[in-house]
Amino acid sequence: MSLNILIAGATGATGRILAQDLLDHGHSVTALVRESSDTSSLPAGVRLRSGDLTDLQPGACDGMDVAVFAAGSGGATGPDMTDKVDRDGAKRLIDLAKEAGLSRFVMLSSIGADHPDGGSPLAHYLQAKHDADAHLKASGLTYAILRPVSLTNDGRSAKIVLGGEVDKSAKASRADVAAVLAQAATSSEFDGKALDMQSA
Repeated sequence: MSLNILIAGATGATGRILAQDLLDHGHSVTALVRESSDTSSLPAGVRLRSGDLTDLQPGACDGMDVAVFAAGSGGATGPDMTDKVDRDGAKRLIDLAKEAGLSRFVMLSSIGADHPDGGSPLAHYLQAKHDADAHLKASGLTYAILRPVSLTNDGRSAKIVLGGEVDKSAKASRADVAAVLAQAATSSEFDGKALDMQSA
């Protein structure tokens, strides 16, 4: 069955691979993009919907079946933007997805977001992701949360490890992350689960 899937973060490195994966499997992909976004690298066939995660307006999820949050404020931004995008933007998109009656919401989170380490250099970011994940779990939406380890630009690997066996110091290729996100978005395999992930 073809699904209408909204991706927040489709212009990012992982989001572009995800968009292509979903298109290849016959789904309709809509990218939620700011007016200033460079959409030239998006795969052909991706539809555009205007929306700024720092100020999402009603209707952002209308007509969609599934939403995937694969956005991030980026490593060069400060704590304020992390809060606006990774925490508040995600929470707002979750609320709009619920209002629109979406069947599933998939969250790209981060390793360590389940138990943020206050002493970590990434403590603020991980807390923001933790808060967004918690909001999704409490939303009543069917959800899947993926928490990959450190990302690489390598291609698909022979094996993907999920759950308690993940080595938190390992790596995960963006291609593998995109593949799992696509599976989570289009099937019930990971419904109600929050899973660590690595490539092997």
